[in-house]
Amino acid sequence: MIQASLLLSAVLSRQALTAALAPLRAQGRRIVFTNGCFDLIHPGHVDLLMRARAEGDLLVVGLNSDDSVRRLCKGPERPLNPFAARAFVLAHLASVDFVSEFDEDSPLELIKAVRPHVLIKGGDWPLERIVGRDIVEQDGGRTLSLPLLPGFSTTALVEKIRTSGA
Repeated sequence: MIQASLLLSAVLSRQALTAALAPLRAQGRRIVFTNGCFDLIHPGHVDLLMRARAEGDLLVVGLNSDDSVRRLCKGPERPLNPFAARAFVLAHLASVDFVSEFDEDSPLELIKAVRPHVLIKGGDWPLERIVGRDIVEQDGGRTLSLPLLPGFSTTALVEKIRTSGA
């Protein structure tokens, strides 16, 4: 359940997001989209989000629902933070303009709704595997796989905590 104290105007349902983007798109603003679990925000996430935002006028982050994270088989304890907490942190980053939840196994339906000008994933995703690439490029947009900041991974961090007994 989403805690009322963690709700923000930047965290929007899919329908509210498309309504909020329509006038911005009409003004010629370039929309950038990325997605992920963002379970424990670390410097690698912040770096990727800052570079993604630099590719356009505003950044939309598709955030996996808790059930969607569980289906990714990242470990039985994941997500460590519930959706409301993850969305709250993301929405407070200067590079992020909007956050929207998706419950599907991929962000494809959210990408179809947003129709971003630029679609971005981290460098661990080869271009040919980036979901929604065909839609964005059919619309004349670009898809980028940005290099990751070395040494940062939520999965590795969770493993380090688990093995250190902390």
